[in-house]
Amino acid sequence: MNVTSAMISNAVQTTGLSGHPVCLHASLRSFGWVEGGAQTVIDGLLSEGCTVLVYTLSFAFTSAPPPERRPGQNGIDYAAYLSSYVNSGRVYSPDTQELDRAMVGAIPAAVVAMPERIRGNHPRASFTAVGPLASRLIAGQSALDGFSPLRALARARGFVVLMGVGLDKMTLLHLAEKQAGRNLFRRWANGAEGAPVEVEEGGCSRGFVRLESVLSPSATTCRVGLSNWRVFVAGATLEAAATAIRRDPTITHCGNPDCSDCRDAALGGPILN
Repeated sequence: MNVTSAMISNAVQTTGLSGHPVCLHASLRSFGWVEGGAQTVIDGLLSEGCTVLVYTLSFAFTSAPPPERRPGQNGIDYAAYLSSYVNSGRVYSPDTQELDRAMVGAIPAAVVAMPERIRGNHPRASFTAVGPLASRLIAGQSALDGFSPLRALARARGFVVLMGVGLDKMTLLHLAEKQAGRNLFRRWANGAEGAPVEVEEGGCSRGFVRLESVLSPSATTCRVGLSNWRVFVAGATLEAAATAIRRDPTITHCGNPDCSDCRDAALGGPILN
């Protein structure tokens, strides 16, 4: 079966997404064959008045932590990190189309290539949006408020849609960690002057699948081509996940006893002055 823009638009209508902002996490491959590729999925959403928000990770601008700013309980072995670290010297700008496609997929890559899109001012973990509410969603993102586009999404009565992927891809759950009282991890990137800038971002998300029993009952589901969609109300999902994490801080642990991200997250995250 060939997936068309009309099929995407029909699914948007039947799941109640029309006219709403949507944070999209998707595997294009999960659809089977999509006529026109990733752009068809985006156009199908935009044609229904949606604003499309995607995660656009870009590790090419990473820098080393300054010696005086290396917090403990930060999910990182500083010695091991520095021994393998190479600084490209590149400085991030929201105008760049640079992203780690292997991490985020074809649809974010297509969004970030659109001339009308708006990209956040976060040099490693930006969000990018296109559509009528793009400016409103992206405006608040900064180096130390990395998940503000998702907070804006929830306030705008938006949704998170998982297309052929699991909860381990849902970036909203990093904001839920923060809302539950955790400090999110600190990493570094080249600032405008080339000096290291501290940034906020999430850590290991493999354990997010353990929130299935909490979140899945409230999801709306449909199928487009071969892709299984799950639609979550952003605000309600954020509250439910944060409550579950506060109740049991280990619920997000991936199960690997050597995972420093999960260990330190469960302890409350980095110790910040």
